[in-house]
Amino acid sequence: MQATDPETLLKPAEVAAMFRVDPKTITRWARAGQLTAVHTLGGHRRYRYSEVSRLLKVG
Repeated sequence: MQATDPETLLKPAEVAAMFRVDPKTITRWARAGQLTAVHTLGGHRRYRYSEVSRLLKVG
């Protein structure tokens, strides 16, 4: 994955691969407020690369 723009939106499966967890875990984190989800017009969740990379560096 080549995400150079910090505002790139990632799919739950892409974020899950980065954290090495199941995609459903990412959804749970978003519902718990630990990760901010952006909803598309179709109702799908997307996550900002900038936030995900910041969380990866902290953990």
